[in-house]
Amino acid sequence: MAEKKTPPPSKNPRQFAVWGLIIMLLMIVFAVSQSGTNSAATGDAFTFSEFRDRVEQGDVQSAKIDIPGGVVTGTLSGGETFSVNVPPVSEDPAGEVLAGADIPYEYAERKSENPWLTFLFSMLPLLIIIGLFFLVFRNMQGAGRGGAMSFGKSKAKLLTENTKRVTFEDVAGVESAKEDLKEVVEFLKDPSKFTRLGARIPTGALLVGPPGTGKTLLARAVAGEAGVPFFTISGSDFVEMFVGVGASRVREMFSEARKHAPCIIFIDEIDAVGRHRGVGTSGGHEEREQTLNQLLVEMDGFEGQEGVIIIAATNRPDVLDKALLRPGRFDRQIEVPYPDIQGREKILEVHMRGKPMAADVDVKYIARGTPGFSGADLANLVNEAALLAARRNKLKITMREFEDARDKVMMGAERRTLAMSDEEKAMTAYHEAGHAIVGLNMKGSLPIHKATIIPRGRALGMVQYMPERDQISQSREEMIARMAMAMGGRAAEELHFGYEKVTSGASSDIEQVTRIATAMVTEWGLSDEIGPIAYKDTDQQSFMPGIGRGSSISPETARKIESEIKRFVTEAHEKALEILKKKKKDWIALAEALLEYETLSGDEIKVLLEDGTPPKRPDTKPGARPAVSAVPTTKKPKPKPLGGAAEA
Repeated sequence: MAEKKTPPPSKNPRQFAVWGLIIMLLMIVFAVSQSGTNSAATGDAFTFSEFRDRVEQGDVQSAKIDIPGGVVTGTLSGGETFSVNVPPVSEDPAGEVLAGADIPYEYAERKSENPWLTFLFSMLPLLIIIGLFFLVFRNMQGAGRGGAMSFGKSKAKLLTENTKRVTFEDVAGVESAKEDLKEVVEFLKDPSKFTRLGARIPTGALLVGPPGTGKTLLARAVAGEAGVPFFTISGSDFVEMFVGVGASRVREMFSEARKHAPCIIFIDEIDAVGRHRGVGTSGGHEEREQTLNQLLVEMDGFEGQEGVIIIAATNRPDVLDKALLRPGRFDRQIEVPYPDIQGREKILEVHMRGKPMAADVDVKYIARGTPGFSGADLANLVNEAALLAARRNKLKITMREFEDARDKVMMGAERRTLAMSDEEKAMTAYHEAGHAIVGLNMKGSLPIHKATIIPRGRALGMVQYMPERDQISQSREEMIARMAMAMGGRAAEELHFGYEKVTSGASSDIEQVTRIATAMVTEWGLSDEIGPIAYKDTDQQSFMPGIGRGSSISPETARKIESEIKRFVTEAHEKALEILKKKKKDWIALAEALLEYETLSGDEIKVLLEDGTPPKRPDTKPGARPAVSAVPTTKKPKPKPLGGAAEA
């Protein structure tokens, strides 16, 4: 086995400069201190007047004058030494006094000055300024290209084969998008296959889809499959406060890409730089527009970009400039939608690789229960399940962890520490049981997955449904069933506790029903009174589309729309009341079971309603907590939000 060589320590010029300045300052301080020590006076210190008097009295025996230092030292008649500080003037007053009294004296020898010390003293201010400027310059420049002095350089990061390689095997759930990008991979591998037939590969491909669907991962997979360099940059990295900087970065990026051709340039969130031109307040001189103009030129210039393919991603294609989408630039738009049930199953399998899974984990069942989840959501789901298994000290991830992780991702964490009175628990149980019973007795409703009265997130309880397939569209029957099921909680409170004790817990249910009824009347043409006419308005301040300020409809039509919306909501409420009165026995049995067990699965609810037998659980003792069939106290309940039916 070859010996591993220790890499040489990195040399940082900034560290050398700092240590050089410190050493220089220490040398100067030492030189100044030595200079002060050599010129320090010794013996008794006299003033110049006292020195003159001593000379006139004959007390001074000899003296030595140091003119540059401004000090006179000498010996008195009694052998004592003295020193006198003389102001540094052009004359020699001490010498005149000594000469007038005929006292022997001499001048101190002038020491030759150190030229290096003199040079340091003269250059010290300049050296300090240069050192500070160097340090500030290095701090501004930061690490590599990210500094302020290199703002004209491209911020694109180059990923090569040495970086973690991603291929199409690592991307699941977007099969149609992978098929569209396979010809880009073939072109990068063998361009002659296309050029000999006169074909021209698209210059750019625009990946369009909601956040988290894997657009960036898909672009990296293209580079990984082709084995070519991959430049990645965000659209916001082009835009700066300095005019012309973004255009300079675009030129720099394409210049670097040509050196590594064939390669891929990936621009994430291109809508940050590719918005419609002429919309801003500064007109055509806006920095963003200059950056966009340079990008358009580079993508469709006279020379062409041989071997350089641009892949961009956005979730807002409607705001992009039309020049970007014309043939010759981003002429191919590839949809990256939310994955269907088969796609979710494959994505889950990808994220489960390398993780210990228990035998009871059913990937298909998890995929069924996660409609509308993106790839990022599913990755988060698997990670949450692994974290739960680790906290529970399990060696493998079981189905229970996936169930709890799904509830946590969709509804929030459990709040078992929330203090609820028996009255509030009873209110929650009958509320959720009302949702479940109405849903089970409405044609077109989804199968029930679980009912619980455990507080989670902002809800005190919920009923979850398990769709058997992905629903692309909904029928009128299904919409009416959803509205009746949502009103089941409010109807249950009215029937069991009385109209005066109805709480605000059904607020989210009422909002959901109103939204569905409004769409049925104003958008989907499902009202017999209004007909198949769309009255949707862009006024965002109005509660119901088409009826707010700025609407072009007449007051009579607005009243008809309001009347139809109210009719749909009222009929849903009346239908829920009718079902609960008819199925009162099942409703009360389910509510009492929820009070005893807190959570019931769909199968347990089915057995309970068919056979009347409560669920048998090894970890639960039935009867440990008495079921509450009525409110145990006359105290008025506090209005707290109760969770409605949670559409899975």
